[in-house]
Amino acid sequence: MNLDFSFLVPYIPQLVSASKVTLFIGVASFVLALAVSIVTGVLRSGSLPWSVSVPLGIYIEVFRGTPLLIQLFFIYYGLPTFGIVLAPVTAAVLGLSLNSGAYMSEVVRASILAVDRGQYEAAYCLGYGRVQVFVHIVLPQAFRIALPTLMNYFSTMIKETSLVSVLSIAEITRIGNHIYARTLSPFEIYITIGAIYFAMTYTLALVTRWIEKKGIKWTP
Repeated sequence: MNLDFSFLVPYIPQLVSASKVTLFIGVASFVLALAVSIVTGVLRSGSLPWSVSVPLGIYIEVFRGTPLLIQLFFIYYGLPTFGIVLAPVTAAVLGLSLNSGAYMSEVVRASILAVDRGQYEAAYCLGYGRVQVFVHIVLPQAFRIALPTLMNYFSTMIKETSLVSVLSIAEITRIGNHIYARTLSPFEIYITIGAIYFAMTYTLALVTRWIEKKGIKWTP
């Protein structure tokens, strides 16, 4: 079988536009997931009243225990039943960020707990307050521990954006399906889509290595 990619030339503008949508959803979802994970992870690393710990625990278990695709369906197609209507991209970012935030929050919590308790005691002896200890002593060290795993989640989220095609978003996978339906040439289009995803994630991997090196220099 001879592969011919020439028929894809007219579709390049669509693929470029879809790639931008994919990157936007991936980056926006990661930023929001990072914010959610930091807040949730920090809260769960300490002692909390049940009125806070129980809802946070339910959030994490539900989003870690159910498929992302079902969560996207519920957010986009189910919430309108309760009068909450979201745009497709908004629903996609919300679903991806809440799902990844549940996993990433455990990484943040574990990283904070991994900091030696002697660091706390030494800082208190030097006159640091509780907030100062957390901001200047604990978080920088936890950041160094969590950074590689968090950046791996970023790469994973880029690939998981393929699932948002079910929400009628013109990202790479959906555009690829449309092109296949018109041309009936699955190998060429899906090889191309795979190459685009690989280029994104590999570039992100290079950026991750650079950030990890810088992160090690930034932290004590």
